[in-house]
Amino acid sequence: MSRKKKRRTQTQKRDDQNSVGMIMGDALYEKLTESGGYTRLDQNPEVLTCCRKVADLVSSMTIHLMMNTEKGDKRIQNKLSRHVDITPNRFMTKKTWMTNIVMTLLLYGKGNAIVMPMTDGGKLGDMVPIPPAMTSFMDDGYGYKVIVNGETFEPDDLLHFVLNPNKNRPWKGDGITVPLAEIAKNLRQARSTEKGFLESNWKPSLIVKVDGLAEGFSGKEGRKKLADEYLETVGEGEPWILPADLIQVESVKPLSLSDLAIKDTVELNKKTVAALIGVPPFILGVEKYDESEWNNFINTTIKLYAGIIEQEMTKKLLISEDWYFKLNAQSLYDYDLKKLSDVYTDLRAIGVVSGNEVRDRLGMSSRDEKEMDQLVMLENYIPTDKLGDQKKLKGDEDE
Repeated sequence: MSRKKKRRTQTQKRDDQNSVGMIMGDALYEKLTESGGYTRLDQNPEVLTCCRKVADLVSSMTIHLMMNTEKGDKRIQNKLSRHVDITPNRFMTKKTWMTNIVMTLLLYGKGNAIVMPMTDGGKLGDMVPIPPAMTSFMDDGYGYKVIVNGETFEPDDLLHFVLNPNKNRPWKGDGITVPLAEIAKNLRQARSTEKGFLESNWKPSLIVKVDGLAEGFSGKEGRKKLADEYLETVGEGEPWILPADLIQVESVKPLSLSDLAIKDTVELNKKTVAALIGVPPFILGVEKYDESEWNNFINTTIKLYAGIIEQEMTKKLLISEDWYFKLNAQSLYDYDLKKLSDVYTDLRAIGVVSGNEVRDRLGMSSRDEKEMDQLVMLENYIPTDKLGDQKKLKGDEDE
């Protein structure tokens, strides 16, 4: 036993002697990682801006608890709906809670966000977002297990939001980090080039030609003496007095960022980032704002992430087969007040919505009058249940 221990100790010593380490400062580390092409997506301004915009919009949507009925879907308002939409976690608001989930799904968790629901006597309590660093996944035949801080859980015990399923393990997300990595590297390199260009000392605005044969002007002290004697002035706008046969002054136009074509490259990369995440380019300041493009963004990208959250919460949190969660996107669309007023006025005129529903959609408080809750029709706003009482329909037109 002693020999074996001795051999192991000697081998360990040789390994320790052969190991090599390096200590570097922050500046050297940044220089090495930048030259090596390493870029963290959560430190890229363009990627971070797009992801935060998506997270901000998704977290602004109201979570509705809905029920399927024979006459259509109906919203339920009870303690469960209030808990999920207002107080999902005692330490944060719903907006903060939802923002964390979406940002983890997009960036930090690489397509996977884990939330642990707490229960007390069968009642739903806090829903705790788990940091990606504390989460890992383990294959279990066709299925999988989730390991949280060293403890193994069944997938049914947790909320597992998935973005872009993996081709071999469809229960696990891949996120959007892989296609964005190269674009983020190019954007960082463009910023480094721009910074180096703007901070460069080699951009003189004037070139002063001096007769090299003149005595004393060939050295550093001589050139300083020349600048002090001929080029410095006492007052602003005072002309220079120069000997014509000794000095010649020419203006120089330095290269600009447009000459280096950095602007076009950056705009192209920004458009690519926006397209991969699914946001309009004007979010990154590339193009002008467009109302139809914004509404399409809500209908596609935002509803995509809303659907991921809706389906997982409905599957794991609800027992009733007739209930489901829905994230309401109505408030996110860009409609001006006049357009909304025209649409809902027309709907009220044909008996589809009541007056109080119109006021609510326009951001106005409801009124207590009975007529405001009735469905009316035609130009004189006859209640729908009184339409058959019109005299012209009974043959009493003369009366």
